[in-house]
Amino acid sequence: MSLKDRIQQDMKDAMRSGEKSRLGTIRLILAAIQQKEVDERVESGDAEITVILDKMVKQRRESISQFEKAGRDDLVAQEAGELTLIQEYLPEQLSKTEINALIDAAMADTGASTIKDMGKVMGQLKPKLQGRADMGAVSALIKTRLG
Repeated sequence: MSLKDRIQQDMKDAMRSGEKSRLGTIRLILAAIQQKEVDERVESGDAEITVILDKMVKQRRESISQFEKAGRDDLVAQEAGELTLIQEYLPEQLSKTEINALIDAAMADTGASTIKDMGKVMGQLKPKLQGRADMGAVSALIKTRLG
C-alpha cells in the first residue's frame, strides 16, 4: 500500500469513527499533496509525499515555537496534535549515532574540511535523511564539525 493510499484509508477510518481533529489533520495532509500534484501536474510517489510531510512537520515546529512565545497554550496543543499525527506517516527517525555516522561518511566522501563545503555534505545527506531526521539539527551538527 502506498503512503497516499494509507493516508486516504486513514481519512475514511477517521470519518467513520467521528475523530474530527484527526480527520482535519489528514485532510490538511491530503490537500498539501493534491496542491503539489496540481501545481506540478504529476502523481506524487512516496518520496515526494515524504518531502511534503517533512515540510509540514517543520511548519508545525515553527508554529509551536511562536505560539509558546505568545503564551497561546491552546494553539500549542492543537499544533502539537497535528505534529504527532503527521509524524506517524514519516519513516522511523534515525538515532543520533546513525545520523553522526552518515555525516562522517558524507564528509569523507566529499572531502569536506571547511564551512564552504557544507553544501556538498548537505546535498549528499538530504536524500538519505529526508523525513528521518530534523534537517535543521543535522545542519547544526555539520556546522560544528566544519566550523
